[in-house]
This record gives sequence, C-alpha cells and structure tokens, in this order.
Amino acid sequence: MSYREGRFWQPDVTVATVVVRDGKLLMVEEVVGGQRVLNQPAGHLEPDESLVDAAVRETREESAWEVKPTCFLGAYQWKAPVLPDGSGGRHYLRFAFAAEPVSHDPARTLDTGIVRALWLTPAELQARSAEHRSPLVWQAVDDFLAGRRHPLDLARQLS
Repeated sequence: MSYREGRFWQPDVTVATVVVRDGKLLMVEEVVGGQRVLNQPAGHLEPDESLVDAAVRETREESAWEVKPTCFLGAYQWKAPVLPDGSGGRHYLRFAFAAEPVSHDPARTLDTGIVRALWLTPAELQARSAEHRSPLVWQAVDDFLAGRRHPLDLARQLS
C-alpha cells in the first residue's frame, strides 16, 4: 500500500552545515549501523525550530563548534537504499547551509554516536568517499566549492 492509498508517509527533514577554516572542511566521524562514516555536522529539525537554528545547534552538538551561518547552499532530496534485511529506504529532505567557525569548546561532550570532529581538505574528503554517510555529504561540499550561495532568508520560518 502506498501513501497515496492511505499509508502515512513523511520524509526526514534534516539540516547540515558546511564549515570551512583555512581551506579545510569541518566533518564529523560517527558510528551508524555499526560502521564509521563521515558527515557534515548534521541532524534532524526539531519542533518549533527554524532551519538555521537547527543547523547551528547540530553543529554545536556534533562538533563543539559555535558557528555563524553565512548562506543557504540548497535543499536536497534523497532516498536511502533498501537493505537486504528490509531496513532503509527512508526519504530525506536536507537543507544545507554554509557557516563560519566562531569558537570551539574542547570540553563539550559530543552527541551520542559521534566519534570525533575533524578538519579535512576537499581532496581528503573526496578520497574518502566510500566512508560518506550518504551522497548528500559530497553534494553540499561540491555546491559550496562551485560557489553556489543563496541568501539565508530563503529558508524562512513564519510565525
């Protein structure tokens, strides 16, 4: 039965932040499904939270970096593959932002599942593509490197 036939369907709404310092990208190494993967600081939108606020919060929680959002990179839609055990197949709608690093709190405990935050050059990140959590990781970086920038107010929260 499909959602058009009455089954409930809702994509996962997520945010991600591309942060660059001295030519390197802020990434997180996390454990997902028992495997270590690379991702931008990213996570789910919470109730009553703006997309920009969610991106700042997720960056803080996953990397211990405070950031200042500078622009909206884009909205990306992706369906995860269905795994042999029948899991997976979730739909994601990701809103990606670029931000400048402001300050770091090395004493801050990182979110559950996050192994560490690290800085990689674009070439280093691309060389580790087999470790990317999803194709969304490189797409946001590629768009950033291509100079795609949109005003932050494209992602507005209405009261």
